[in-house]
Amino acid sequence: MARSRLHPDPFTEPRWRRRKDARPSEILDAALGVFVEKGFAAARIEDIAQRAGVTKGTVYLYFPSKQAVFEALIRQAILPRFEAIEAIADAYDGPIAPLFQRLIQEVGQRVAGELAVFPKLIISEAGNFPEIARFYRFEVIARGEALFSRLYAKGVATGELPDIDPRIVTKLTVAPLLLSAIWKTTFSAFDEEALDVAALIQTHAQVLARGLAALAREARP
Repeated sequence: MARSRLHPDPFTEPRWRRRKDARPSEILDAALGVFVEKGFAAARIEDIAQRAGVTKGTVYLYFPSKQAVFEALIRQAILPRFEAIEAIADAYDGPIAPLFQRLIQEVGQRVAGELAVFPKLIISEAGNFPEIARFYRFEVIARGEALFSRLYAKGVATGELPDIDPRIVTKLTVAPLLLSAIWKTTFSAFDEEALDVAALIQTHAQVLARGLAALAREARP
């Protein structure tokens, strides 16, 4: 007797369920390749479906629009990494300046590393699709700014960092990381010598953290 849906085959149902559960991630992996090759404007749901090996209807089953695919892709690729970095900051109990330097490097290595494609995509498409720039601004950049702002406030409270407008400090912290990603994906091909992005980020972290610490020492009576 054939099994009904109320009594699924125990040998096939779990495998089917695992396959279905994996589809959103598979679609997003395919979408990343399409967005990188075509850009957001030229990418089509049909292209994403074809690369993922599913029908267009299957994509729409999980994501109502191309923008929803893009936003989900950013959430999947970036936010878990931010959560891991935030966990490091929350668990830390020690001098703030070394942690500040370490987190600049941690964030920078990701923004200008495996995630470098996103700033380039956002900037290239922001004029025609401001909504994706707005999403990245508040879901990603603002979260990074909030992390460094909280950390900086602790450093000011302990006297390790100078009492400077945290909005300025966070921009000084985050902007070079985004520039590193843009340089890597847009300009590095034209450099006479390959830019060592990791060394650039490390130097930025050292100069900023140590410079701020020096300003704090100078301000002490």
